[in-house]
Amino acid sequence: MITPDWVRMMAAYNAEMNRRLYAAASRLPPEERRRDRGAFWGSIEGTLSHLVWGDRTWMARFAGWPKPAQTMGESVALAADFAALHAARVETDAAIEAWAAALDAAWLAGELRWFSGAAQREVTAARSMLVTHMFNHQTHHRGQVHAMLTAAGERTGDTDLFLVLPT
Repeated sequence: MITPDWVRMMAAYNAEMNRRLYAAASRLPPEERRRDRGAFWGSIEGTLSHLVWGDRTWMARFAGWPKPAQTMGESVALAADFAALHAARVETDAAIEAWAAALDAAWLAGELRWFSGAAQREVTAARSMLVTHMFNHQTHHRGQVHAMLTAAGERTGDTDLFLVLPT
């Protein structure tokens, strides 16, 4: 299905897009980042927070990272302020890239079993599909943030994978 090289590419894309989104978001006043804009997670900051929470939750399952103490519903308030959230994002992205760099095809070919709080049951699924889901989740919510930033008058530059990463 997917390869370790694909995971490394997606980890690099994730990190670069997060740098662009946080740069654009940092140009907005705090009240604009926190304003409810009707997105699923409310605000720009709430959605960015949920993304860090989601990545850390998946990486707890994939690589034994500490599981976030917050529930999914509390994921909009992961950090005390935007600077702390940004630092958490940078740290998380670097750790995802390091994990991806060491990933092998045998691990991707296996399965993962865990209790899903969202589904309220034990789930077993192919790791390759779940890693794909993690990157899809990132892209989905980053798209929401991108739309909110654009509506607020900010720009992130190109978002297309082939334009973001060197070929």
